Amino acid sequence: MSLQDPKWQATVDRRLADVDQTEGLHPYPRFSLAERDRRWGIVRARMAAEGLDVIVTPQNTGHSTDFQANTRWLTQVGGGADADIAAVFPIEGEVTIAATTAKLRWPGVQNWVTDCREAGRNYGKVIVERLKELNPRTIGIAGLSGGTRTPEGTILHGTYAQIRDAFPNADIRNVMELLGEARYVKSQEEIAFLARSKQLIDDGTEAQTAAARPGATDWEVWADALHAMLRGGSELSVHVNWISGRKPIREMNRPTHRILERGDIIMSELEASWGGYRCQGVAPVGVGQPDPVYQELIKVQGELYEELLADLKPGRLSGELAEKTVRRAAQIAPKTGPAAAATAVLSMHGRGAGDDGPIITGGASREQRNFQIPLQENMVFIFKPTVRASVTNHYIQWGDSVVVTRDGGRRLGRLPHGIAIGGGA
Repeated sequence: MSLQDPKWQATVDRRLADVDQTEGLHPYPRFSLAERDRRWGIVRARMAAEGLDVIVTPQNTGHSTDFQANTRWLTQVGGGADADIAAVFPIEGEVTIAATTAKLRWPGVQNWVTDCREAGRNYGKVIVERLKELNPRTIGIAGLSGGTRTPEGTILHGTYAQIRDAFPNADIRNVMELLGEARYVKSQEEIAFLARSKQLIDDGTEAQTAAARPGATDWEVWADALHAMLRGGSELSVHVNWISGRKPIREMNRPTHRILERGDIIMSELEASWGGYRCQGVAPVGVGQPDPVYQELIKVQGELYEELLADLKPGRLSGELAEKTVRRAAQIAPKTGPAAAATAVLSMHGRGAGDDGPIITGGASREQRNFQIPLQENMVFIFKPTVRASVTNHYIQWGDSVVVTRDGGRRLGRLPHGIAIGGGA
């Protein structure tokens, strides 16, 4: 797409319309002060109920900045794959962030926090200095353990050791669950950011589809998908898994340099970050018509998808949805042909400021607790049931990011269900 293309200009206009232009601040997507007060009120009420004087959210940009999500959710400070930010969040009073090049970078990005202190890459030192001003008896740390995919925690040992040594008599507790649950239900501002992210992902999928032709390299098609999302305003880093082939087994963390051939299928998970908020899209793309097994499996997945989508209502348990996924797939799957006796498992996990919960990805032990968490209105998930051929072990996923409503799941994306056929068809 050239810079003179009307579609390109529409993309630019759409992006700028969603960017905050507050005088004195850099033009970025930004949440309101009312949204800040909503989040701080939720967290401080839970702190009071649990007897916490202060919460520390440590610096860690790991896993495509997922591990930085609590800090950014509380402060709106962050953005970028090397933006390591720690926060000290007291039950009352001023919130503090610790960052490298703090005063040059972060006051102009947001208007939630004014106490931006220089860490010089020693974040624990600044955290301890602020904690000594507060003199807490109980300290909550986000990242001692837990989280959606972080059983070992996310805080660096050196940072924790400085806190522990400075406050040997303090009651130090893990608050990953507290903050994770606070992030479950999205506000209308958050849903708007997520919808914008999904628009970018759909742009990326359309670019991927147009580029997916015989003779192109896997890497080139991946680059076109990323280019479409980035030119629309996506931040880096983002989670993008990818694999291509006649019968790909599992997405890789990056594409390969193989040459695409007619009959290949590209399996991918695309994310785009709008102001730190990341939806996900899963849309298989065929380089021409793929193996008939995939074409039959996607029909089963489509019927199952629509039925389960209607069940995403407040009060439903994900465990009930997981059981229904298995049961209905057995009823829907054809008795003969490539998709005979196909099976299915539920895959859905929260979308938001990071890798939000709850998380259901196909039977991991951590999910047993999540099976008992009731859905709530305005939770947002990537919803992508997996269907697998019983004999040949081909599998297919298709998924959109969806909002839980009283009437069932509401998709945030615009693309039709199915295997998109690439430009070489």
